[in-house]
Amino acid sequence: MRLVWQLLAVAAVAFVGGQVVNAVGNPWLTLVLGALTAVLAVVVYRWVVRRTEHRPVTELARPGAGLAFGRGALAGVALCGLVIANIALLGDYEVRGWGSVPAAVGLVGFMAAAAVTEELLFRGVLFRIVEERTGTGIALALTGVLFGLVHLFNADATLWGAIAIAIEAGGLLTAAYVATRKLWLPIGLHFGWNFALAGIFGTEVSGNGTPQGLLDAATSGPVAITGGDFGPEGSLYSVLFCVLATGAFLWLARRRGNLVPRRRTGRLDDVTTLSR
Repeated sequence: MRLVWQLLAVAAVAFVGGQVVNAVGNPWLTLVLGALTAVLAVVVYRWVVRRTEHRPVTELARPGAGLAFGRGALAGVALCGLVIANIALLGDYEVRGWGSVPAAVGLVGFMAAAAVTEELLFRGVLFRIVEERTGTGIALALTGVLFGLVHLFNADATLWGAIAIAIEAGGLLTAAYVATRKLWLPIGLHFGWNFALAGIFGTEVSGNGTPQGLLDAATSGPVAITGGDFGPEGSLYSVLFCVLATGAFLWLARRRGNLVPRRRTGRLDDVTTLSR
């Protein structure tokens, strides 16, 4: 039941906050409401986990939170910049001029709300609880697939885009959580990546249309390189660089002893029988 209660609590904040943020046309108000949604989601997550699991919520511990989030955000921007740079080197990304600073400011709030609520739902609740029963590898695969599937509901979604999201984002963000056993780094990565795509480089994000960011830009060329209408997250460059980063985080998680082995029911039953 704890899985259900935790999902319902965080999903309620995500839904209501998302509806309010989407309904606002003022970028400065979007910034404020998006930030409030993110903060409220963290508060609700802490509350429901304490109530259902009766433990300190260490995955959202306050000490070092700002530093971990900042590092994640910078890494997300850098990773996205690497993808855009490679697309641009092939002549498939063109900057036509400056975009809008207020619009980019509004995207800070919008992306903050999305990053926090999605990470709490997928890494904080789903992955964490599934991992307890199946181990890290199976939980990573299952929640990664689910993360990709939910992106099929976006306006310009494609099957390949959903698969790419499952591999790159589902793997990278989960691996970042496993390596640190904190949610602040994947939240920062998620925010930095999404904001860089939309707020800085002015490209599509997960098939949700082209937002107006700091740059007025456009992509053109093979879908395998640019991601097409789905955006650069459907690019093979995104898959490649995110898979490499995922591998680095999993290597770090293994060194730290943070990987949970696959549960062997037979052995556990034998031990239980013998102990009786």
